[in-house]
Amino acid sequence: MDKNQATGLILFAAVLLGYSIFFAKTPEPIDVQEGKEATEKVEAAREADVAEDISTFQLPDSLLDLQALQKFGAFAALTKGEANTYTIENELLAVEISSQGGEIKRVRLKEFTTWNKQPLYLLDENSSSISYTLPTRQGDFDLNEFFFQAKSSTEERDGVTLQVLTFTAQADQGSITRTYRLAPNSYALEKGIAVDGFRQQLMDGPIAINWEDRLKKLEADIEESRRKTNANWFFASDSYDYFGVNSNKSETLSEPVRWASFSQRFFTSAILADGEPFLNGRIAQDTPSDTLSVKNMSLALALPLAEGQNELRYYFGPNNYKILKTIAPSFEKNVDMGYFFVSWVNKYIIVNLFQFLERYVSNYGVIIILIVLIIKLFLFPLTYKSYMGMAKMRVIKPEIDELKEKYGDDPTKMQTEQMKLFSQLGVSPISGCLPLLLQMPFLFAMFFFFPNSIELRGESFLWAHDLSTYDSIINLPFTIPFYGSHVSLFTLLMTVSQIAYTKFNNQLSTQTGPLKNLGYIMPIGFMFILNSFPAALSFYYFVSNMVTFGQQALIKLFVDDAKVRQKVEENKKKNVNKKKSKFQQRLEDAMRAAEEQKQANKKKK
Repeated sequence: MDKNQATGLILFAAVLLGYSIFFAKTPEPIDVQEGKEATEKVEAAREADVAEDISTFQLPDSLLDLQALQKFGAFAALTKGEANTYTIENELLAVEISSQGGEIKRVRLKEFTTWNKQPLYLLDENSSSISYTLPTRQGDFDLNEFFFQAKSSTEERDGVTLQVLTFTAQADQGSITRTYRLAPNSYALEKGIAVDGFRQQLMDGPIAINWEDRLKKLEADIEESRRKTNANWFFASDSYDYFGVNSNKSETLSEPVRWASFSQRFFTSAILADGEPFLNGRIAQDTPSDTLSVKNMSLALALPLAEGQNELRYYFGPNNYKILKTIAPSFEKNVDMGYFFVSWVNKYIIVNLFQFLERYVSNYGVIIILIVLIIKLFLFPLTYKSYMGMAKMRVIKPEIDELKEKYGDDPTKMQTEQMKLFSQLGVSPISGCLPLLLQMPFLFAMFFFFPNSIELRGESFLWAHDLSTYDSIINLPFTIPFYGSHVSLFTLLMTVSQIAYTKFNNQLSTQTGPLKNLGYIMPIGFMFILNSFPAALSFYYFVSNMVTFGQQALIKLFVDDAKVRQKVEENKKKNVNKKKSKFQQRLEDAMRAAEEQKQANKKKK
């Protein structure tokens, strides 16, 4: 460095020193609190960065492949892929299936909505899960852990085009295929499963199917829904069984099963074996304490593989008796048609009559009225016979009273003389009751038909917004025990009409004492029972009472007591020399023997 360069550097340094002394700002005091907050922000940011680094940290592909190989062996290649959703659908049903597992995720019924007008999903990812587990030498592998390639196509069968969705998981040593088929206008989803290859890896044994389902609330009245929801199953030996609607229990299915279902009030989800039946299984149901689900169901089944494959079906659809009857043997039992002594009325008469009227009448209130009129017309001969029986007993009441005065102290003699009188006059004491008993199956059949009729779901009539549930005209601010917190007008009309009919009927009857007043108590009891039942049922009983009342009033116009008395007198002359029938003679002998035994017992005492 020469003299000139050294002089320049010294001057430059002097200028900088002078500038820093005269022009630099005085440093501001540091706020301790601000410093603390700044430190906390730095630490929080550092922690967030670390958490983000951990969450985004991924093992190297080579290490992931090694882990998959250790766990799944020859199936390791099936654990890589993307989860995409595919839909197979027709006019009635839309089923969403994930490529991860090739399994059903959501099922929507297109023609129905929930009680609050939302899309109706029988299954979804939040409430239900279905898994198929494959037995291998390295353990049981859930197919939902594997990824499948999807392919959509169509298939012709008997002149019908089926939608087909095929899912294939391919590895070097074999493949797994799950195929879904859906026919037009069908609620039945066919499913085929096939395992090809993997001979060294597979164990001899069935595929384990596990279905967990928290049944979604589809109707407004959850209590009524729970009463009508239960698990059903049908064995390959043609025997049907089910859980009671209020039971919380599980049962081991120790013999082959043809189908099992979760049946709600109006809809059913089911799995059915089309090929080899399920070998065995376990089924359970319980009612939760909350209202998040109607009931919780679980089903485990063992699906055998014949030459590596088997066929089955799902049913996701309405509880329509006619439709269910076409699905599988005894599958219609998912609809409760009543006990054996009334179910025949619903199965063979009411269902067919109802569907016939649906073709020509769109208003279901009118359909109910027409059903009442048709049934009453069909049963009119029994109604007429019942009226005539009561009329005959009424006109011969003086003769009966005379016998009571004469033989009142001797019950056996009294009964004998009454039977003789009835025989002479051509009167049967049960002629008024028997026709009524023959009509009872029709009355009780409706008690099962209307609450389970999906056709009435969401259908309005007059003030009833939905005939499948109660019609509430007043919502009470309190709950009456056994009655509820609302007032059903159709139920009130039914009660009033029944009391009026009872009063009219008592005028025709010779019945006296407490039994005569029983007819007034029963309508009050039914008012409490039916208040929370579907409006269609109460409306049916109301119309039925009014038509019966009208029939009897009409009969009374043309058949008075004078004509009935005349007919009785004719029978009396005709039967004056009539011999006792064998039945009458046996009955008298039995009564006489009973009386003699009674007298003998008194003497012993």
